[in-house]
Amino acid sequence: MTDQRDASGMDSLDLAIFGKRIEGIVRKMQNTLLRSARSGVINTGRDFSCCLLTSDCELVAVGESLPIHVMAGPDLMARSMKEFHPQLARGDAFLHNSPYHGCSHAADLSVLVPVFDGSGAHRFTVLVKAHQADIGNSIPTTYHASARDVFEEGALIFPATQVQRNYQDIADIIRICEMRIRVPEQWRGDYLASLGAARVGERELAALAGEIGWEHLQALVHGWFDYSERMMHLAVSGLPAGTATGRTTHDPFPGTPPEGIPINATVSCSPEAGRITIDLRDNMDCLPNGLNLSEACARTAAMVGVFNSLSTSVPTNAGSFRRLTILLRENCVVGIPRHPTSCSVATQNVADRLTNAVHLAFASLAEGYGMAEIGGVQTAAQAVISGRDRFRGDRPFIDQLILGDTLGAAGPRSDGWLTMITTGTAGMSFFDSVEVDELRHPLIVRQRRLVQDSEGAGRFRGAPASLVEFEANGTEVTVLYQSDGTIHPAQGVRGGGRGGPARNFVTRSDGTEQAADGWATITLEPGDRVTGISPGGGGYGNPLERDRLMVLADVADGYVSLHRAAEIYGVAIDPDGGIDEVATSALRGTQNREAK
Repeated sequence: MTDQRDASGMDSLDLAIFGKRIEGIVRKMQNTLLRSARSGVINTGRDFSCCLLTSDCELVAVGESLPIHVMAGPDLMARSMKEFHPQLARGDAFLHNSPYHGCSHAADLSVLVPVFDGSGAHRFTVLVKAHQADIGNSIPTTYHASARDVFEEGALIFPATQVQRNYQDIADIIRICEMRIRVPEQWRGDYLASLGAARVGERELAALAGEIGWEHLQALVHGWFDYSERMMHLAVSGLPAGTATGRTTHDPFPGTPPEGIPINATVSCSPEAGRITIDLRDNMDCLPNGLNLSEACARTAAMVGVFNSLSTSVPTNAGSFRRLTILLRENCVVGIPRHPTSCSVATQNVADRLTNAVHLAFASLAEGYGMAEIGGVQTAAQAVISGRDRFRGDRPFIDQLILGDTLGAAGPRSDGWLTMITTGTAGMSFFDSVEVDELRHPLIVRQRRLVQDSEGAGRFRGAPASLVEFEANGTEVTVLYQSDGTIHPAQGVRGGGRGGPARNFVTRSDGTEQAADGWATITLEPGDRVTGISPGGGGYGNPLERDRLMVLADVADGYVSLHRAAEIYGVAIDPDGGIDEVATSALRGTQNREAK
């Protein structure tokens, strides 16, 4: 009979079942939050994550979480909980959103619950992180890009602050939140949903341990880590050896140099040793605005770039992370911020550019690796909206929309995704339902469509841009966003083209059109409309090498015009909608000669 034990001595079948069981617990937590949260950014946009950690603060499982929320940071958050509260007890729960103690940014309010066995020993920690519609910022948005420090940002900051004892709320903490949040009943609903999800995780871990025993459960966790490390070693062993630096630039914003924010990531790959090192120390100091990354986001953004560049699937946990080294420095825009540096927008914008820099570095190492650049965020299609709804008794409202932004970059084997939304969410968030947004808020979505000829051309093309236009319906609406990619659109790699640039503008009720800045606070009067056009994703490889039938499909789908198909891809389409083979051969031959 074949021995089913792996190199760590664990039964391989047990490990396979354990991997599914532990992921199933996280999915139950996520389903609880999705179905019970109040704000649209959570229950429709799915901007949340759940994970499990050991009592030693090592990441075990993340389910279908957003990478920017969970790859690095939960470990630091759990450590701060233990440091600030050495005497943990069953029934405790803690609020955590401090970017100086491991959280991604202040808007990602998290609930941590320690899990105990029957003897009172701390065995695991469950964590639920949900992006809030409002966290008490000085302006009605959770992304205060122009905040010169955390004091101007104004967010409530909870560094592992106890919110429950013996399963009962600490009322003082709840009252502080309700007095600072613009729509307190919405916040309280989201808090209860997060707390409920955490308690589901606590219950399910106890049930699993009751079935197989705490000691065996912990042994399986360590076996899972060892297996994941071996999988990561295997994946890295297939990468090209060498060192390369990826470079990109975020558009200028208030508080940045005039040229924007240059981002550098140096990747060193050692396949024989099975190790990857990402050096982020060659970047500028923290800036007097909210674009700085938290330590959690700096580490995670680099790790996302690595995992996106691997050719095989590797579990996301502390075991696979053993093969990665991320080098950071203090007081760096992509490093470790010092209080009171603002990290209000840490989960996107600069974080997305950092992930892209890692993609570009891998792509420069060899053909068939890395990715092109994913488009920048966040246009007016993903704005935070607020105001008072006269159709509902002048009731206040605040929420983040996720109506658009395609952004997907081409890779060495596939076209860019149409549903990327942000680099750090990796397509795991959802686009809003137009009808649901119109029911919830005083707005009318006039358009949501793709923009022809905006893709980064390539052997594999980037995603075309999206266009979203919405109108204030019968009441004044405040719109806040911070849009990257207008001046520095997404780069292509290995001969691929750039994606189309971002653009935002306002159309007043009298038809007057006004260009809007990349970072803007816009007041829409009834009948006014705002339009956000996302960047297109970058292309990978020479466009003349794109499969002719794929070009034909792009034309049929409306992504690419007949003129662009001929001029950029060298494919001529006949009047019947087929490929004109003679003209195409002539076009590609001429264009290849010109390129040489």
